[in-house]
Amino acid sequence: MGTMNMLREIMNYLMDPFLVARIQNFFGVDVCDKVKKNGLNNDESNERCGVKKNGYLLCESDTKYSTSISNSVDKVENNTELINNTKILLDSKKLLPVTNYFWYYLFLFSSELGDEIFYTAFITIWFWNIDAEIGRKVILVWGIVMTIGQIMKDIIRWPRPACPPAVRLQNKWSLEYGMPSTHASVSVSIPFSIILFTMNKYNYSITLGIIIVLIWSTLICISRLYLGMHSVLDVIAGLLLAIILMIPLIPIVNYMDHYFITNYWSLVILIAISIIVVVYYPTSDKWTPTRNDTTMVVSVVSGIHVGAWLNYYTGIISFNSQLPPYDINLPTYTELGQIILRTILGFCFAIPLKLIIKLLVYTTMCGIKRINAKELMKSENSLENRNKIIVDLVYRFIYCFTFGIVTVYVLPLIFAMVGLSRPGFYNGS
Repeated sequence: MGTMNMLREIMNYLMDPFLVARIQNFFGVDVCDKVKKNGLNNDESNERCGVKKNGYLLCESDTKYSTSISNSVDKVENNTELINNTKILLDSKKLLPVTNYFWYYLFLFSSELGDEIFYTAFITIWFWNIDAEIGRKVILVWGIVMTIGQIMKDIIRWPRPACPPAVRLQNKWSLEYGMPSTHASVSVSIPFSIILFTMNKYNYSITLGIIIVLIWSTLICISRLYLGMHSVLDVIAGLLLAIILMIPLIPIVNYMDHYFITNYWSLVILIAISIIVVVYYPTSDKWTPTRNDTTMVVSVVSGIHVGAWLNYYTGIISFNSQLPPYDINLPTYTELGQIILRTILGFCFAIPLKLIIKLLVYTTMCGIKRINAKELMKSENSLENRNKIIVDLVYRFIYCFTFGIVTVYVLPLIFAMVGLSRPGFYNGS
């Protein structure tokens, strides 16, 4: 009983939103005055923090107010609030309770390292310009870790830190549940799998690589606390989830990658697994973007390996005759120019692809269901809006799956046609 009580106390401490608020205050977020005091206890968590001297309003524990910037701006435009018998007109320029903008922009950027924009840039640049074989393995690890983490969120259903006492500086993922932090999981799964898969293939300083990925991971984890998006326990759970899963995954993925590329039926297997994950995703008590994100992850992973499968069965994958490790050479000016041109050409192809597929899927699905496509695009996501949920999932699946195939199979062929091919693309070096 003593051990259980101690464990429960530790968990309560790590879940405490006041701990998040004190971390935010350390990095220059102007939180409620009560949070700044030592010895604050959970009994005070229902007390209102009130209005700050500089004119912005912290949200209240009864959820009457929201700290999300977008919601707060709406309040500024439309309302004059009466708090503590004081009439204050909120100034939209003073809504952001940040006193140190260096930390704010650093952690905002760090948080984006776990976003769709980063995934898109990382996947394309890595495959087109660095190492396709390592890219497939890293993406496979990322996909498995991310999918399990997202599913756990909608099973556990633990809310994000209460606000107040914490201050929500980001609204992007606020509708998702918080446990575990998939940002923390990604901060381990992507950079550390790169190190583990490349350390025996290339000659470089492993020590320097570990230092870089530790800084990377640390910045992402702290950013989630700084932005008020996760409790300390969420972040720790996300880190542990990635570490525990990667112990068996790293050796297994080497065999999985080879199997998916060379097995004749792997195309069917990959598509079937992806559809099963999306269709049988655990239902939640509210709509969250977690299922959409999971759809993106599994379909991209499948698309990339189907693209590699096409490369193999069309006979254009070869194997490097030289045994590793290989030396890493800095690109020449010509190679650097080709890297830039490949990236620009690739994005010029990929961005319109997304718009075209979205238009086609929405038009086709809405035509089948006899509903207005434009109105459905503009409508809000909710559990009651099943048409929106189904059409959006179909669109995301088809686009991300196609994006994976285009990245690995179609665009490298186009690069070769215009004289921008990368030597060694098809042998993974």
